[in-house]
Amino acid sequence: MSSLLKYIVKNDAMKTDPKEIYGWRVYLLACSACFGAMSFGWDSGVIGGVINLDSFKAAYGLDKAGDDVAVANLSGNIVSVLQAGCFVGSLAAFVLTDMFGRRYCLMGAAALTLAGVAMQAAAAGHLEPMYIGRFISGLGVGASSVVNPIYVTENAPRAIRGLLTGMYQQFIVLGGMIAFWGNYAVSIHLSGPKQYIVPLAIQGLPALLLFSLMLICNESPRYLARKDRWEEAKAVLVRIRNLGPDHPYLQDEFQEIADQLDYERRLVGEASFVGLLKEMWTVPTNRKRAILSVVLMVCQQMTGTNAINTYAPQIFKNLGITGTSNSLLSTGVYGIVKVVACAIFLLFMADSLGRRRSLLVSSVGQAFCMFYIGLYVRISPPVDGQPVPGAGYFALVCIFVFAAFFQFGWGPACWILVSEIPAARLRPLNVAIAAATQWLFNFVVARAVPNMLATVGAHGYGTYLIFGSFCVTMFFFVFFFIPETKGISLEHMDQLFGVTEEDKLNVTDGAKNDVSKVEIVEHSNRSDDRSV
Repeated sequence: MSSLLKYIVKNDAMKTDPKEIYGWRVYLLACSACFGAMSFGWDSGVIGGVINLDSFKAAYGLDKAGDDVAVANLSGNIVSVLQAGCFVGSLAAFVLTDMFGRRYCLMGAAALTLAGVAMQAAAAGHLEPMYIGRFISGLGVGASSVVNPIYVTENAPRAIRGLLTGMYQQFIVLGGMIAFWGNYAVSIHLSGPKQYIVPLAIQGLPALLLFSLMLICNESPRYLARKDRWEEAKAVLVRIRNLGPDHPYLQDEFQEIADQLDYERRLVGEASFVGLLKEMWTVPTNRKRAILSVVLMVCQQMTGTNAINTYAPQIFKNLGITGTSNSLLSTGVYGIVKVVACAIFLLFMADSLGRRRSLLVSSVGQAFCMFYIGLYVRISPPVDGQPVPGAGYFALVCIFVFAAFFQFGWGPACWILVSEIPAARLRPLNVAIAAATQWLFNFVVARAVPNMLATVGAHGYGTYLIFGSFCVTMFFFVFFFIPETKGISLEHMDQLFGVTEEDKLNVTDGAKNDVSKVEIVEHSNRSDDRSV
């Protein structure tokens, strides 16, 4: 694996770090945690197709809602209540992940998601349990959206941290693709209530896998170190790096963890929640990183990607694709494009081209696609009963190209950045605030888009122009404010954002917390240090 990575990943860390650290354990840990991300992608794909099925419309009154705006309101409510739960879950996860650890929080999030899925599948045409079930699922999905990137980032070797953390986005799009094709299959092969109950039920599979795999995974070594469980932290690090406890690389990484924690504790002590908030917003370097994280997540949602992910069947209909099965087929192809594009980014761009340049390229490509689609719908909209013109087919192609450009940058790169740039003690809070921002604006977009498509110009052409304009502004935001982080260890992010070694020595009086003598002790009564 390491020899293959050297051809794919181009950064200084890949050239100097020992090849043993790229063993199978780190990939399995990342994949296991990322099933939490798959839950969101699967849900978005399922609900976007299900609300367009005649059987679902009949069961939940979408065929009796009256005019287009009333239908849009009811559809928006059904879809967006999940995002409301995600917002609450992401905020709660900050407290819980420091209290109970990354691993147990992921297991709890999986259990909540499964409970919500069960309620959705059993709702039987009643809106109340559908709303409650989606909200409960949202609590689990939102919590995992905070813990998942933290857990992967804190376990990953620095050279491939972008690849492993970006797998969060890869699993989102993979779940969406599976859901898209599942919707297409049930639209052809099933009828009646089974047509929507089956996809609603099987969307619980990723949460089941997340819970099962976390049973055999280890806790984050950096979390264990923060709790002063140094022997367990070193034991975990030895296993996931596949190195001996006396190896220079492992000793250096362990010492960097200790030095960073020592610096942060001397700077502000063992702060409470209020203290952490004060540290985040009053220390200039921390405030800058928090603001960048929030703005990144706002921008990610204002590309319009989740509008297309959730309402893709309706959008394809607006562009001239007729018939429910045909629009679901197009949506399935859209899902494949996203999976392939995200895989290309993670393998060849995240740790080679870098986060910053990927975001710049992504902004330009997405802006072009959105502007073209909007102008096409405004100038030469599709006509019912008429074949789609050449310009219309190019607009359809732009939907797929837009998906590819999003996965080349704004999809995975945001999650990578918000989980790697904060100081260690502020990482859970920073990711929680960023994730809550993402879910808040995801909710806004999911709730607003059906109404925008119905009211902002003929065929909703203004919707695409609005999102295209946001993509242009995002280019300039990245150009002026986002630094490159590829190949930089987590403990060196302070230096990237203006904290010098002299500053750290002034805080610590030049002292270091020597952990080189920490020995590995087996704790038979603990399960946190277990590992695959």
